[in-house]
Amino acid sequence: MAMLQQAALDLTFRALGDQTRRAMIHALAGGRARTASELGAQFRSAQPTISKHLKVLEQARLVERRVDGRVHRFRLRRRSLQLAGSWITRHQAFWTGALDQLEQVLAEDDR
Repeated sequence: MAMLQQAALDLTFRALGDQTRRAMIHALAGGRARTASELGAQFRSAQPTISKHLKVLEQARLVERRVDGRVHRFRLRRRSLQLAGSWITRHQAFWTGALDQLEQVLAEDDR
C-alpha cells in the first residue's frame, strides 16, 4: 500500500510541477466542471498541448473527465490534493521540530 501511495504522490507532484497545470487546477477549484476549451482559453497553447496537460492531470487523479457526446468536461478531484497536503504537513512538522531543536542547541552553545 505504501508503494502505491508513493507512486500516487509522485504523479501528483509531477503534475503540479507545471505552471499551466496548476492554473488549470486553480480554474477548477471553484467546483464547476469545465470543458477543455474553457480550461485552455487562458493559455497561448494549441489544443493538443492543452489535452496533454489534462491527460497528466487525469493520470495523477487530480481531475476526472465526463464525456457528453463530443464535449469533454473536467472536474477537480480533491482527494489527491488532500493526500499531497497531508504529506507536506507531516514533513513540515518534522522539519519545524528539527529546526526548533537546532535553535535550542545553538542557544545553549552561546551560553
